[in-house]
Amino acid sequence: MLGFDEQQAALIPAATFPQPDLARFAPENRRRLSAPGFRSFMAIADLWGLNEEQRRLVLGYPSRSTYHNWAKLAREHGEFTLDVDTLTRISAVLGIHQALGVLFHTEADGVDWLRGPHAAPLFGGQPPLALVTAGTQDGLMAVRRFLDAARGGLYMPPNAADADDARYSDADIVIR
Repeated sequence: MLGFDEQQAALIPAATFPQPDLARFAPENRRRLSAPGFRSFMAIADLWGLNEEQRRLVLGYPSRSTYHNWAKLAREHGEFTLDVDTLTRISAVLGIHQALGVLFHTEADGVDWLRGPHAAPLFGGQPPLALVTAGTQDGLMAVRRFLDAARGGLYMPPNAADADDARYSDADIVIR
């Protein structure tokens, strides 16, 4: 057990490990989010030019019949309930899409970045989309974290709108 005995483990305060709000995993909450989330996913997948196989990989590889049933119900504004893993994957796609919208001037520029080769160690010269469509939740979350870091100014050069902004120096920082 990682070098801890039961007495030592009992000394770790429970507050150190916050528990999530379990209501967000409740079937009625997942049902409320499933159809609109899936419709949003489909619109983004269309924008990114994903084929059916790639879409299924992003979603955790449901069977073709399940995928088509979800798509039909979503189009018809019907009700269905996705599992937590699938909703988490859709949330990651929404986060990636949002970050691309912040980082790039046009949707096309964001899609070009997603589809083009990237030299960052995370991507190893492959397009970020290869990691997004690798079929793992970890791949999706890694791309999302990379883009979130880029939004914070790490890893990527400024876009055209920010290229001429003057950098702050230590003299600009005022502590009162």
